[in-house]
Amino acid sequence: MIVSVNGAELFYSTRGEGPTCLVLSSIGTKPYERLMPPQLSDRLRLVFVDLRGSGRSTGEPADLTFDVLAEDMEAIRADLGVDRIAVLGHSILGSLAIEYGRRCSGSVSHVIAVGTPPFGDMARVSARAASFFGEDASEDRKQVLRDNLARLGPGASMGEAMYAQTPMRFFNACFDAAPVFAGSEVKPRFFQHLLGTLAPSWDVTAGSSPLRAPLFLALGRTRRSWLSRPWSLLFLSSPYPLPGAIRKTFLTNTGDG
Repeated sequence: MIVSVNGAELFYSTRGEGPTCLVLSSIGTKPYERLMPPQLSDRLRLVFVDLRGSGRSTGEPADLTFDVLAEDMEAIRADLGVDRIAVLGHSILGSLAIEYGRRCSGSVSHVIAVGTPPFGDMARVSARAASFFGEDASEDRKQVLRDNLARLGPGASMGEAMYAQTPMRFFNACFDAAPVFAGSEVKPRFFQHLLGTLAPSWDVTAGSSPLRAPLFLALGRTRRSWLSRPWSLLFLSSPYPLPGAIRKTFLTNTGDG
């Protein structure tokens, strides 16, 4: 589906039935559609949204602010024909979910942030993660990371650098992360804006208005989660009953829609 709003064509797809939950995406919706467990779409209508300037959505990435984001999501909510809606964001996109909830308390019933840091300065997040990794990781895990980084060429892409950091991001230091992101539609200019302009000044404790919707935080439980535990493993690994916890959140506190 396509929604036209403020100079952009926003793409979204849907799956499931029940209370409506937006799933924010910056890499195209296909990886989220493929890996989102059926336990959620059995009870919820999941709406996978390509943010302005990302994936299959058009628009200028530099135009994206938290206020514009809220207007975009409100346009999608209206197109879906619901009065109240939940929103889920993974990693730094959790900050966008929270800010949408802050700006549209009358429309947002729940906010779900999966593996979201408390602030958006990625240099600060990475420094803390590297420090913790240095203190906590085994020597074998550190060696895998060193070997991966040594194999990176001088012109390595963002994706190649991310895969090299697998020992910092996944429980299995040798996990093949490429299939997780199969079908991604990465637009570098979007990430340059998100990580370089929009996110750095964000802090979960600061905001022009309070977040009134219930906030569900999903974070890794093991000490090997030096960076935010990847959403795919949070959803799919048996020790992390996240789908059931999210369903319970909706059942105990669900608004209209």
